[in-house]
Amino acid sequence: MSRFFLANKKSWRLNFSLCIDAILGKNRYLSSYKSFVWKNLIMKLITAVIKPFKLDDVREALADIGVQGITVTEVKGFGRQKGHTELYRGAEYVVDFLPKIKLEIAISTAMVDSTVEAITKAAATGKIGDGKIFISALDEVIRIRTGETGEEAI
Repeated sequence: MSRFFLANKKSWRLNFSLCIDAILGKNRYLSSYKSFVWKNLIMKLITAVIKPFKLDDVREALADIGVQGITVTEVKGFGRQKGHTELYRGAEYVVDFLPKIKLEIAISTAMVDSTVEAITKAAATGKIGDGKIFISALDEVIRIRTGETGEEAI
């Protein structure tokens, strides 16, 4: 075997053993990093864009599964739907951007599946333009009043 291969094999083993030490909590620095990463992996931000008339249905469905807070924003946009034409006082107008509702929900990772399922069932009409759901990781959450961080702040 070449020296290069052996050197790379050793560094791989070294990195792997550091990871094992971190998992087992043997290395103080890596275990604190692991807890930092773990803390950040347990929070998600779900962003859903839905039709405006479905807001009450979605809100009720989320309340039923125990979601405590929702941020609602009125937005305009288009996707595959690409707008439509309307008649107003005998003239035809093209509406490029359609009114939508944007929901932002910060939750723990354990509740992601049930939250997505509740939004999907409540917002579905079976027609084009029902909306989209985006799921992203949250780095940190801080409650301003108490200074709580992480999942406790949600």
